[in-house]
Amino acid sequence: MLLPLVGVLLCAILPKSREGAAKWIALVITGLDLILAAIALVQFKTGAGMQYVVQFDWIHQLGIQYYVGVDGLSLPIVALSSLLCFLAVIGSWKIDVKPKFYFAMILLLETGMNGVFSSLDFVLFYVFWEIVLVPMYFIISQWGGQRRQYAAIKFFLYTFFGSVFMLVGIIALYLKTGTFNMIAMQSAHLGSGAVFGFQWWVFAAFFIGFAVKVPIWPLHTWLPDAHTEAPTGASVLLAGVMLKMGTYGFLRIALPILPQAFHHWQYPIAILGVISIIYGGIVAFAQTDMKRLVAYSSVAHMGFAMLAIASGTVAGLNAAMAVNIAHGLNTAMLFFLVGMIYDRTHTRQISELSGVASTMPVYAGLFCFAGFASMGLPLLSGFIGEFLSIVGAWTSPAIPHWLVVIAGIGILIGATYMLWLIQRVIFGTPSPAVETQSDISVREGLTVVPLAALTLAIGVAWFLLLNFTDPVANAIGKLIGG
Repeated sequence: MLLPLVGVLLCAILPKSREGAAKWIALVITGLDLILAAIALVQFKTGAGMQYVVQFDWIHQLGIQYYVGVDGLSLPIVALSSLLCFLAVIGSWKIDVKPKFYFAMILLLETGMNGVFSSLDFVLFYVFWEIVLVPMYFIISQWGGQRRQYAAIKFFLYTFFGSVFMLVGIIALYLKTGTFNMIAMQSAHLGSGAVFGFQWWVFAAFFIGFAVKVPIWPLHTWLPDAHTEAPTGASVLLAGVMLKMGTYGFLRIALPILPQAFHHWQYPIAILGVISIIYGGIVAFAQTDMKRLVAYSSVAHMGFAMLAIASGTVAGLNAAMAVNIAHGLNTAMLFFLVGMIYDRTHTRQISELSGVASTMPVYAGLFCFAGFASMGLPLLSGFIGEFLSIVGAWTSPAIPHWLVVIAGIGILIGATYMLWLIQRVIFGTPSPAVETQSDISVREGLTVVPLAALTLAIGVAWFLLLNFTDPVANAIGKLIGG
């Protein structure tokens, strides 16, 4: 969590004549972080609760602690964050405009994201939550597309707006319990969860804060603009990790700390989740820009995560965690691949790209694989989350079956727009933009092949993921009575 800060400082003291060394610093630091995350995964004892805990007083007068640790909910996302930051550095290797600043921001972003998923004190959690906004704002505004300033400001204002409501919820919980300790709050007496009771209002505050980050319809409009204008590395981290901060917040905070209020919010969350699934899929199908299509597909996929959370069942909670990881892998692959074709052709317009398989067969194979994973094809990681989401929602007494059926239609819509994209871009006669292009390089392959391998491994052997998530799903299920 703190190792990337060393990289930020090293980048900061680089002389202007040696700015290019920043990418090597970022590569080494993110590589070391990835190794540490891999060691933590291997040594982690599934079902043993919170591990690698560090806890000591930070601001003693207010009872604020430096309190961090990981369990089966947070450690897989920390590992995903470490992997994608490492790959984002490789994918950003050609950045030559202010490289020192760019790679310092990538490292600061990694600190913020890993901090969010590791913090067990609310103040520490909020500090890291806000840290994340700063580097992403600068990355989009400095290295983005033509409308980068608009997209960066919109991203910042939307997410900052949500975090203000979350801060209100944090303060309310502190005044009620006298502690910022997230784990202690799970057993605190927080009053009534009835409609318009204390728990209900605090849940509402957290809902807004987390829903903006997921993002849930209709709070999603910042996402397509941010993705479209962001450089490839930023899009990978935004979709692959940052969106998970929202669903993680529901699973770590809203459900276990406010279980009574959750039961009143289950149905509205399920409705919004299904709307996100259908709306995201239909609007994705209408896109002419490849990157915007993938961005709207994220709205649909995260809708499945919200439907799964709303179910309150153990299968649904497992599904939400599985969607987090699978979507992080699949969408990162797609954004890397879209970035590769844009680097060569300087266009992302679907109408200007066709016949890629004829000139770039390796690229075409990887793109089809990523597309199939995004569809939720069996034996690939995307299938786990969608399958368990439907099972969890169908068996939940709080969600009517007709709503689950509509969500199922969303899976068909997802397959339709992704197959349409593959058919238009990969097959057919090569367009002028692609007929002279070379296939992917070794460096580019290094950004995608590890993600494809993990996608296949998790899709074939579900236990690789569910061994981590199932004990946490059961523990949350007991707290909420699911």
